[in-house]
Amino acid sequence: MKLVFAGTPQFAVPTLEHLLRAGHEVPLVVTQPDRPKGRGGELAAPPVKQAAMGHGLRVIQPEKIKNNAEFRAELEQLAPRAIIVVGYGRIIPQWMIDLPALGNLNVHASLLPKYRGAAPIQWAIANGETTTGVTTMRIDAGLDTGDILLQAATPIRASDNAVTLGPRLAELGAALLIETLQRLEAGTLAATPQDSSQASLAPILTKEDGLIDWSRTAMATWNRLRGFQPWPGASTTFRGKGLQVTEARLVHESSALTPGELSAAGGKLLVGCGGASALEVLELQPEAKKKMPAAAFLNGYRPQAGERFGR
Repeated sequence: MKLVFAGTPQFAVPTLEHLLRAGHEVPLVVTQPDRPKGRGGELAAPPVKQAAMGHGLRVIQPEKIKNNAEFRAELEQLAPRAIIVVGYGRIIPQWMIDLPALGNLNVHASLLPKYRGAAPIQWAIANGETTTGVTTMRIDAGLDTGDILLQAATPIRASDNAVTLGPRLAELGAALLIETLQRLEAGTLAATPQDSSQASLAPILTKEDGLIDWSRTAMATWNRLRGFQPWPGASTTFRGKGLQVTEARLVHESSALTPGELSAAGGKLLVGCGGASALEVLELQPEAKKKMPAAAFLNGYRPQAGERFGR
């Protein structure tokens, strides 16, 4: 098919690659403008732009698309069979939804209607889900409310965090989109409306989401730590300064530690959590310091009985 591809992050790259390998024609790739990155603030191209240019594809980066007459005219002239949208980061206007015969097809990183929104991978882990997946859907005017085309599920492993789960879902979604296009073209795929009564939201993450509330259970805290990697992470305070907990594991016995209270017994750094539970911190990063294993923290800071993380 002749397709226009709209996407921005690394999550979208496998879908573009699969489309090209499957023999689809992609005369245009639409992505976000280059943005400043790093301490130097130098402009960096989005991952999709880098991938598209590597294949010699034409790339445009409009600041706005809703009332962009030039952009609209170009899409109308191309007359794609479908527009593929994966993590593009813009609300798709109605004129663009109505343009292609097969519609605007989206790969979403959850089993819709669960986890509609900008951060489905992160919130699924943070909320303790053990299964997630990907959905191909036909975009409508709502937020991830369009009709479902196909779905594929995958387990969330205890070893997973958002960084490791994201690439697996990206590959799963890319393969699912190829199947979706094949079946749409063959006329063997019927769209299914979402049951909005079963919907849950996965809003864009904020810095505050990464603040550890030690009154939560160890399981809930551990899930959020895994889900919010690499940003906003899991932050707390110690002796009046910020501290990031970067790796931890559950303690599988009841704890007498109060929420936030530290223990260095046996050379392990334990932190009390709600529900008489505790986390063992394996790696952490004090403010203005490099990441360090818990043993180095204990040797350097020597926390005293009764000291705690958090206010």
